[in-house]
Amino acid sequence: MKDLYPSRQNNKPEIFERKDPVIHTDRSKDDQAPISTEQLDFYEENGFLQIENFFSDEEVSNMQKGIFELQEDSHGVQSDKVIREPESDEIRSIFHVHEDDDYFKNIANDQRLLDIVNHLLGSDVYVHQSRINYKPGFTGKEFDWHSDFETWHVEDGMPRMRAVSLSIALSDNYTFNGPLMLIPGSQNYYVSCIGETPDDNYKESLQKQKLGVPDHDSLRWLAEKGGGISVPTGKAGSITLFESNTMHGSNGNITPYSRNNLFMVYNSVENQLVKPYSGGKERPEFIAVRDGVRDLSYNK
Repeated sequence: MKDLYPSRQNNKPEIFERKDPVIHTDRSKDDQAPISTEQLDFYEENGFLQIENFFSDEEVSNMQKGIFELQEDSHGVQSDKVIREPESDEIRSIFHVHEDDDYFKNIANDQRLLDIVNHLLGSDVYVHQSRINYKPGFTGKEFDWHSDFETWHVEDGMPRMRAVSLSIALSDNYTFNGPLMLIPGSQNYYVSCIGETPDDNYKESLQKQKLGVPDHDSLRWLAEKGGGISVPTGKAGSITLFESNTMHGSNGNITPYSRNNLFMVYNSVENQLVKPYSGGKERPEFIAVRDGVRDLSYNK
């Protein structure tokens, strides 16, 4: 399959215009959407959308209990799915929770979420990746700037920009406790990065990403074009949807207030993975779902 979004192939970065729509359902069908036209406009223009108070207090409490029980159960477990901080034994992320845990599987299949992502992607979907991210107070480390699609394209073989990430806030997000930062409008531009991708790069990149991180000039250009950087804040129970190519990152957390979230990536069933465009071997199923593709219900 032709590589429409080459990256990590040259010795200098480049910026290309996006070749795919941001919203894949015909906008003339906005009246059938599960969110408002104003929300769709915001997502299409900025590459992300936050919906506050999406989950009830009871639902949030149950999810919080779930992520910390899973964290406690994983402390002594040696598994590739349990990612620890590069300089400590603290758990940074736990992957593949949408298949390994019945409770989180039900959340991934929540019809309220599916209705939104089905509309944004214009098709049935499946979960490409899921994980819980823990960013404890005082010690939570940063996630450097990146476009998820760049990694999924190069290292996993995701052909087109037809996926959406969903972050469920399971702690209050402040401007100071390492929240998600996004560059508005960056979804419209693809930064082709430098650096050759070695096999098993994920073993290092899931702790600290080095490849697929854009150069400073490209980031500065995106931020200036997008009018700065957006930091969605709000109470636990909010959700943030962001397009697969939206540039994002987060600072470390040196405050007493933890920042935790459940993260799921929905990909169109019409955009399933091919061979990695890096030419390397496929990443494991727990990072990039291939064999376990499950069509989720889509109420057309």
